[in-house]
Amino acid sequence: MCSNYKPVTLQDRLLAHFGVVRPDEVEPPEFTAVGMQAPFIVRASHREQLAKACLIGLFGLLPEWAENLAFGRKTYNCRSETKTSKPSFRKAWQTEHRCVIPAELLYEPCYESGDPVRWAIKRLDGGPIGVAGLWGVWHDPKGQEVLSFTMLTVNADDHALYRRFHAPQDEKRMPVILHETDYDDWLHCSNEEAQKYLVQYPAELLHAYPEPLPWKDLPEPKAWASAPDMFADEWREASTNPKARMLKARQARSRPGVAAKTDKAADEGPQSGDLF
Repeated sequence: MCSNYKPVTLQDRLLAHFGVVRPDEVEPPEFTAVGMQAPFIVRASHREQLAKACLIGLFGLLPEWAENLAFGRKTYNCRSETKTSKPSFRKAWQTEHRCVIPAELLYEPCYESGDPVRWAIKRLDGGPIGVAGLWGVWHDPKGQEVLSFTMLTVNADDHALYRRFHAPQDEKRMPVILHETDYDDWLHCSNEEAQKYLVQYPAELLHAYPEPLPWKDLPEPKAWASAPDMFADEWREASTNPKARMLKARQARSRPGVAAKTDKAADEGPQSGDLF
């Protein structure tokens, strides 16, 4: 399931590959995660001079009956197999509210090292990715319109690339990636015809590579303000150095003045990952 990606925001890229320009009044973020704004492209049937238009909306579809914006945390991806049965997505599909979501990179977790590592996926030819999605309009408590969208996904258990992602015990899923020549038809065809696009994108047309998240320093524990810690130096090194932090140089230990534990775990001595 794709929960974050790098959207296409450059106007010349949007125009060259999607035939649209995004609204100037909103500057989308460099990276989009659930609940953040990003461009998406819709059929603009109400404007005869345009075949499609680029809008800005929230990543995570908000059905009309959603209580608040937090609902989008559960609806950023839509399984194509259940789009007509799940209440969150049914109306968007029935009303042909299909969209194309422009992305430079998609991100997925790879567990091949034993730990989740963020990987980036892009088109092999360097062009942007167009993900098939659904969109809708929600009204906040003040009556203001809020646009939102979701990515459609398909099973990828047998996909040469996407089967490498997500936890080993989880079903493998991938976003529905459209061929660039199919964008217009996806937006304008009937629902029956749209079914043919809900398939895997060829693995040989994609390229993937590790792109871990930027490292963030850890804040010092508040308890250090009143009681010094004998492992402070090791902890500070680990908090700013990814390699040192992987050694788990500091784990929770008894504070000064607190009686040592006498349970079974304490009697057995140091646990895995401890220094002593």
